[in-house]
Amino acid sequence: MVVKLASWNVNGIRAVMRKEQLHPFLAALEPDIVCLQETKAQQQDVDLALDGYEISWNAAEKKGYSGTAIFSRMSLGETVKNFPEDVVEKYGVTGDAYGNPNNEGRIIAAEYPAFLLVTVYTPNVKEDLSRLPLRAKQWDPAFTAYVRRLQERKPVIICGDLNVAHMPDDLANPAANAGKKGFTDEEREGFETLVDAGFVDTFRMFHQGNGYYTWWAPFAKSRERNIGWRIDYFLVSESLREMVVAADIHPSLLGSDHCPVSLTLEIP
Repeated sequence: MVVKLASWNVNGIRAVMRKEQLHPFLAALEPDIVCLQETKAQQQDVDLALDGYEISWNAAEKKGYSGTAIFSRMSLGETVKNFPEDVVEKYGVTGDAYGNPNNEGRIIAAEYPAFLLVTVYTPNVKEDLSRLPLRAKQWDPAFTAYVRRLQERKPVIICGDLNVAHMPDDLANPAANAGKKGFTDEEREGFETLVDAGFVDTFRMFHQGNGYYTWWAPFAKSRERNIGWRIDYFLVSESLREMVVAADIHPSLLGSDHCPVSLTLEIP
């Protein structure tokens, strides 16, 4: 069985719909499962009808902010939203001056026969790095512990906007951005803990080198010049590696400052 997944930080689903870019995205990739980040909307505020897709929605308590969603042609069943309470307590995910990230609709986990799927919108550390302590000391350790726990049940797929460029090839100007938002040692180490936990960056199974980006700053014609960052990922448990037949980014699909990424699995 071939399963195609797509993930996209839409930077506001209502904005993407106003631009009439949601259905072209679905038509172009024909995904069985769609994961969205930064939906910025309550489900009841979105006039969305997608034939054949079941929907799980996790909105932030703060309106117009953050949020995630899963659209699935495969039976979705019950989903789990946000960190479990024991993970929150153990890792002190209680928030900071910006709020509590566990109330920001940042995680949805769904179970399928062959894998568990987690879509995530990782907190941005801010230009002045004022949210880096929360990210490094609370969020990243909690997230790694959570997906490790899920991995004990069955293989896991992680997708979404992880808000970090893992390696120098994952951004156009690594030297100029060293130590800055999205490319601090702490954020990169947080990503590395996922690698150490047995997760594989699927895009790098097929594509090496720089020039492959998923986010571009909305100024200086950054997207046209391809001066970007690769911060949107599909990671899979090592046990799924042999089932991965394709992993791509889709910069030609417009509607957001991010582009969609996709993963194709062939499941026995």
